[in-house]
Amino acid sequence: MSQNSKWMLLLAASLMGSVYFMPIWHIDLFAPQYPEGMYMQIWLDKMTGDIRNINLLNHYIGMAAIEPDKIPELRYLPLGVAALIFGAIVTALVKNIWVVRSYVTIFVAASTAAFYDFYLWGYRYGHNLDPKASIKMPGMSYQPPLIGSKTLLNITAWSMPSSGGYIFGVATLLILGALFLREKERRRHGA
Repeated sequence: MSQNSKWMLLLAASLMGSVYFMPIWHIDLFAPQYPEGMYMQIWLDKMTGDIRNINLLNHYIGMAAIEPDKIPELRYLPLGVAALIFGAIVTALVKNIWVVRSYVTIFVAASTAAFYDFYLWGYRYGHNLDPKASIKMPGMSYQPPLIGSKTLLNITAWSMPSSGGYIFGVATLLILGALFLREKERRRHGA
């Protein structure tokens, strides 16, 4: 493996390690009842922000309460990222193209699965509504956007990566770049 590929993987592992210390996602809600807005930050292992107020607002439309202690992903995600970090380090040290390809495949599959799980999490909260809710709008769901902005009744929700999400994105680009460089080197040397 080229030195550049090796260092790209090691830098990606380091960046992924830093994600343990910062939020990966940020959701902002704006409503007339809360003119200053509310926010929720999602970390690898916890959620912070105005969760109590968000739960109070969501109660009126029948959404389940957000209870971070009952979300299994917040227990498993730190372990999954640790496995990806370990895999990046091992891949950087092994000079085998199949190891690099396998790691990138696992990394992309795990990242895609985590993102899809995040989508499903929002879907469940926005669609599985309490039929006894105070406010009912037939046929309306309250799924927050995965990325971007969405207006739900008089509430505007913004959902975007936070600092940790952007850093994880850079790590992803480094991992894909390491594979690209290794493949290019393999073709050049016929290895």
